Amino acid sequence: MQERILETAGRLFYGQGIRAVGVDTVAAEIGISKRTLYNYYPSKDDLILAYLSRHFVQAKTSDRPLLEQILRYFDWLERWFATDTFRGCPFVNAVAELGDASHPGTKMAVAFKEQRRLWLRDALTQMKVADPDGLATQVAILVEGAIIAALVRHDPSVARAAKAAARVLLTAAGVPDPDAAAQPAPPAGPGRPRKSAKRAAKREAPARRS
Repeated sequence: MQERILETAGRLFYGQGIRAVGVDTVAAEIGISKRTLYNYYPSKDDLILAYLSRHFVQAKTSDRPLLEQILRYFDWLERWFATDTFRGCPFVNAVAELGDASHPGTKMAVAFKEQRRLWLRDALTQMKVADPDGLATQVAILVEGAIIAALVRHDPSVARAAKAAARVLLTAAGVPDPDAAAQPAPPAGPGRPRKSAKRAAKREAPARRS
């Protein structure tokens, strides 16, 4: 029953808004009394915190190159944006809808956003890039901007634009790009053979007689 309450409340909170959905609505949707709901969640604030906690997933570092980890996150964002249920970030929505910096739900939303930024900052610090804190903030802004743009424009492809911008920022700061290392060197332009080719041609050419 606790899981049913949380699943129903989460779907309604995310789809219709935290302020717009009351405990009565959640209980009626499940087909239980408010008393039964309060046995599991004593207040609406407790239900809001449980809903947000469900989305609070700690960022983890894998053994993949850092740039690949970050860019793959933008790929995941694009898939999320393309779903029928996408309605923006639940944490950003909570901050906007609660409108109270002291509310436990607002504090949890802020903490979630900050822990994601700090994960990136710590990874960049280990790579000894210049200004890891500032760079982490810039990439975080690209993530948030992509979420908002996708919500407003109904266009999942904005994630690709944010991904491209993130690649430029990170590689310019010195973060290795594994894709670039795998690409062959471009061929020499017409009329300008490589130095090695010039030397080989010189060795093979017959000596000119005086």
